[in-house]
Parts: sequence; structure tokens; C-alpha cells
Amino acid sequence: MSLSLALNEPQDDHVIQITAHLPDELVEALDTVARQLNRSRAEIVRHAIERYLADFDDLSVALERLQDPSDPVLDWDTVRGALSRGAGEPFA
Repeated sequence: MSLSLALNEPQDDHVIQITAHLPDELVEALDTVARQLNRSRAEIVRHAIERYLADFDDLSVALERLQDPSDPVLDWDTVRGALSRGAGEPFA
């Protein structure tokens, strides 16, 4: 099934329309959620894309930090011990 949505906010002057080909089950689930939330398909899809992109950005930052050789690696036993003691400066 093809789903064509205008993903714009009502106050926007610029509208970009996106067409997506989705399995019937996904469209049915989208319609169910839209009905339950009293929202349009476009609102649900727009929100899902916004959340996905925010999560993607967060994961990208996390991966960057994990690959940073100047960022110290903390031993789990040390962290757990410091947290259980309630140490103010556990890793200094």
C-alpha cells in the first residue's frame, strides 16, 4: 500500500510531501494509533520521524564518545563501589 502524506505544520509556509510504500499491517497499525490519539496519519508519522532522528543523534554522540581515546574508561566494580558508598567524588 502506498501512503502519501504532507508532513507540514499548519503554520508552515513550506510544505514537503513524502510518499512511502508501507505494508498493509503497518498502515493498519498507524490508523489504529491515529484513531486512538485523535491525530492524523501525518502527525503520527511526523512525530515518529522526529523521535527517530533525535534518537539517531543521541546514538551518534554516544558512539563518538565511546570512540574518543581521551575519554576515560571506568571499571564497573569501581563505579558500583563508589555509588554504593555514596561518594561525592567517586572517580577523581
